Amino acid sequence: MQAPSSFIGTKPLGQAMQSVAHIPEFRTRSVSRAARMAQLVPTLVLLPTLITTGIYIFVFVCWNIYLSLSSSTLLPVYDFAGFDAYTRLWRNPRWTTGVNNLAIFGALYIVLSLLVGVVLAVLMDQRIKGENFLRSIFLYPIAISFVVTGTTWQWILNPSTGLEKFFHDLGWTSFEFSLITSRETALYAVVIAAVWHASGFVMVMVLAALRGVDHDVVKAGRIDGAGMFKIYRRIILPSIWPVIISVLIILLQFAIKTFDLVLALTHGGPGISTTFPAIFVYDRLFAAGELAQGAAAAVWLLIGLTVVLLPVIALGWVLRKQKNGGGHA
Repeated sequence: MQAPSSFIGTKPLGQAMQSVAHIPEFRTRSVSRAARMAQLVPTLVLLPTLITTGIYIFVFVCWNIYLSLSSSTLLPVYDFAGFDAYTRLWRNPRWTTGVNNLAIFGALYIVLSLLVGVVLAVLMDQRIKGENFLRSIFLYPIAISFVVTGTTWQWILNPSTGLEKFFHDLGWTSFEFSLITSRETALYAVVIAAVWHASGFVMVMVLAALRGVDHDVVKAGRIDGAGMFKIYRRIILPSIWPVIISVLIILLQFAIKTFDLVLALTHGGPGISTTFPAIFVYDRLFAAGELAQGAAAAVWLLIGLTVVLLPVIALGWVLRKQKNGGGHA
């Protein structure tokens, strides 16, 4: 009869004890391998997207910059012509008109969209009856494309089909509303349509931020005798600044790449009164056969986007850092 202390199963006791001692090490190794795989899986899933994005952004941006320095016309020519395309670009009155239009449109579009959106959000934050229905109505424009928005507003503002015809049919024959057909006012028709499209989006973003404000702080302000205006100015608005910055960044990039809304609403006219840089780029690249000049205009758009967005992003980063620092203090 064999002693039970000498053997475990068919293995000698020493070998069995050695196997048992390796179990924790085996489990630790398995856990660390599983943890590494868990960290690796998201990277592997995102890798195709990262590679594709890198190609579409950096490779094509570099190719576009190279074309802007060449003498390309209808087809790409891989030579070096210096900054001739950039020089001719700024001598083109259509380009300078487009840049001026973009500056005016961008300022009005961003300021008015923020103003209307914030006011709507503050009113909606008062817990009014039918809030869900009103929120859906205000948010609806962002669900439709710029092409549909432009076509709809073109129909409304056109004197032969829209408001002017409506009032003429009612008997008010002296009524004039030629906003879209005048060189001096057509740009403001684009602003109206763009603000109508973006205000609901701003409202929803700001409203969500308002609902996240600590109500205990607001109640404390009310107990201290602060009015609603002072509470919004000193407590609520500083709390939602990161959201405002995010909305500002989105509106800025919307403004700079404005293209389809203008084409659907005014086709860049009357004349060149509503020409924008993005329309100029499309025209040079695909209609006028000026590949180098169109690429140079696209480079200027990229520079403008970078110059405008970097300070805004830096400001948002500073505000978040201050907020986090205040939380630790």
